[in-house]
Amino acid sequence: MSLTNRTFSLPRPRQSTLLWGALLVNTELLLIAAYLQFSAVEPTLASAKYYVYPFVWINVALWALVRTKPAPTSPEHRRLAKGVAVGYFVILAIAGGIVGPAAGLEPTGLRLAVLSIPPGWSPALLYGGETLRFALMPYNLLGYLALAYLVYATVIDAASSAITGILGLLSCVSCSWPILASIISGFVGGGTAIAGAVTVQSYGLSTAIFVLTVGLLYWRPFGR
Repeated sequence: MSLTNRTFSLPRPRQSTLLWGALLVNTELLLIAAYLQFSAVEPTLASAKYYVYPFVWINVALWALVRTKPAPTSPEHRRLAKGVAVGYFVILAIAGGIVGPAAGLEPTGLRLAVLSIPPGWSPALLYGGETLRFALMPYNLLGYLALAYLVYATVIDAASSAITGILGLLSCVSCSWPILASIISGFVGGGTAIAGAVTVQSYGLSTAIFVLTVGLLYWRPFGR
């Protein structure tokens, strides 16, 4: 009786992935350094995370877009998948505050914000009209496009799961929390205090949920 020796090894990233990843991170660090040099912002340790969050979104989104290859399928299934992905992106865009009604706010017109907010948040194309407003920031625009593309690939693979859709909508915690807080307050009370505590941490929570959602949509552990 003989035993077969088996060796297990963790997957290693490709050299090209490491090269492009290092180039991307170095570019982002240079952008942050240039922003701090030319803006009037005084950086603090507490604010450092706000320079990191948008690039987590951007880097994860770029990785997902590059690595995701939708399977071949019929034109009918492809059209269906595109319809679902577009609808998904529209819901995320509204929930995430990319676009929405002006809601009585003072019109500000169209402007481009660069040095007023950190890289990743900027360059941001902002518009405030009498009836419509939108805020196109690189991190959430690219992040939601990546989620929509992953949903497109998931529908094509016929392996979609309800949990991935729910987590995708919750990737904007600061937008979805008021609804959840109102439900929770009806059972346990103190919804305002709970909502306030979550709002303070909303960027970190939304970033974590975004990364988790991308992972679920890419690997699809519930559908494979």
